[in-house]
Amino acid sequence: MTAVDELVAILDLETLEHDLFRGQSPGFGWQRVFGGQVVAQALVAAARTVDPSRPVHSLHCYFLLGGDPKVPIVYEVDRIRDGGSFTTRRVVAIQHGRPIFSMSASFQAVEDGLEHQIDMTGVPMPEDLPDEAQIKAFIDQFAPEPVKRYWARPRPLTLRPTDFSRYAGKTPSDPRQALWVRASAPLPDDPALHRAVLAYLSDMTLLDTALVVHGRSVFDPHLQVASLDHAMWFHREPRADEWLLYAMDSPSSSGGRGFTRGSLYDRGGRLVASTAQEGLIRVRKPG
Repeated sequence: MTAVDELVAILDLETLEHDLFRGQSPGFGWQRVFGGQVVAQALVAAARTVDPSRPVHSLHCYFLLGGDPKVPIVYEVDRIRDGGSFTTRRVVAIQHGRPIFSMSASFQAVEDGLEHQIDMTGVPMPEDLPDEAQIKAFIDQFAPEPVKRYWARPRPLTLRPTDFSRYAGKTPSDPRQALWVRASAPLPDDPALHRAVLAYLSDMTLLDTALVVHGRSVFDPHLQVASLDHAMWFHREPRADEWLLYAMDSPSSSGGRGFTRGSLYDRGGRLVASTAQEGLIRVRKPG
């Protein structure tokens, strides 16, 4: 089974009872469940209780406890409201009898309206950037050991950063980063699945943006880094198996927390989704 096959499988939740679902975690050997996985699985659980003609347009999440990848996660859906145009759901993820995550999501019947967007800034296109083999060779030569281990793992996503200078030990002066990302193999033609995969990948590298100007990363053993909350707005239908530019910035860090924002564009320049996240960034005390 490929990493993409495994991702599709973990997003196909088991129905336990009315509005009650169970999800599994992949066997990647992580110490805790990847936050994007819980966001995506909670979105799938909520969407299972909503008419497919109403796609999700926003979600707001809180990470309460680190997830245990060795045991299943139970998702309990609360049907808050079914209105004429909007549907609201609340989802709680439970492990070991305790809530580890909560999400509110809103779904809307498709309708026409005014349209505008902020355009995608000029960046190299994915085919003009190093491919997977070249990235791995660069990482193996210049990156610290935790980064090497991360890039050596099988991943359901293909990533192409637009700037590799930070991996070579250079500290950017601006708290911004951008990368191209897509599923590493074609996905089924299910719009709900593509939205769920978009939610999955939206948690990748986002909080790390708050660390780039400090010359640090989420792999720094001297930092305690964890997502605290996550929000996402879906503007247009995505294809998660085609290239998407994830442009991220961090307006501020203070009080042991970092705030980050992201915009996801397809290669044609359409803004398909926006994200925001605050995370814990705590410097570990010696001993």
